[in-house]
Amino acid sequence: MLKPLIGIIVILSVSAAIALAGSQGSVMIGPYPLFSLCATVGFLLHWTVFIPSFMFQTEHYFDLTGGLSYLSTVGLAYAIHPGMDSRGMILCLMVAVWSARLGTFLFLRVKRAGQDRRFTEIKKKFFRYAFTWTLGGAWVFITMAAALAAITSARQLPVDGLTYLGALIWAVGFGVEVLADHQKTVFRRDPTNAEKFITTGLWARSRHPNYFGEILLWLGVALVALPALSGWQLATMISPLFVTFLLIKVSGVRLLEDSAQQRWGEDPEYRDYVARTPVLVPRLTG
Repeated sequence: MLKPLIGIIVILSVSAAIALAGSQGSVMIGPYPLFSLCATVGFLLHWTVFIPSFMFQTEHYFDLTGGLSYLSTVGLAYAIHPGMDSRGMILCLMVAVWSARLGTFLFLRVKRAGQDRRFTEIKKKFFRYAFTWTLGGAWVFITMAAALAAITSARQLPVDGLTYLGALIWAVGFGVEVLADHQKTVFRRDPTNAEKFITTGLWARSRHPNYFGEILLWLGVALVALPALSGWQLATMISPLFVTFLLIKVSGVRLLEDSAQQRWGEDPEYRDYVARTPVLVPRLTG
């Protein structure tokens, strides 16, 4: 019980510090910075859905809640911003398109599977599960902090070359993630592949092309946001680093690599696949 509580305190403290930094230069809604108001949305939604999820011992709505949190956050910013510029609208669209697609994809995937094995033990313990849902709220907020700081910034700047470059990088990353997810979904639909690992399409060039695409698209978002940020707002540029760290070291690549080693580590074909295929950044030739 103690470790999850400490974890929750640490998560909320870090998030509060980022919220304070990002609120510098934010437009004000009455006495409150719009950035800070938007920062609370993901946490409130995750805590609200956590209660019935623990009561009914289900994880089916975790990823869907994440997607709705992104959409609700940019929706709130768009609805109450007194004069959002073109850069802010572009960033809102980027976040909304990505979150709607991924949230729906992950929700339907867990519904088809009937469970998400990451939560099998976690959901049985109240504080540990509460920590996971709190982390989900922080994931939403910190991941989009740079975008949110630019969206809510009082600093109005015209669209520039960095906007176009960032949008292009986002589009490439989004395309890679969507294509990789589609290829794996099609592969898994074949019952004969139930115990096999995918080595075709983008998966022949990277063992985790979907995560590469996600890291790339959030880098694009940060580049679009950067010109609108100044002073303490620049601390929100932690966003793409945060995404990269979590996907590689915490929840994505590390967990899947460990699981794959347990399932296929003694398989010569899998060892050959690992030897010739990069973990994350796709090889361009061969």
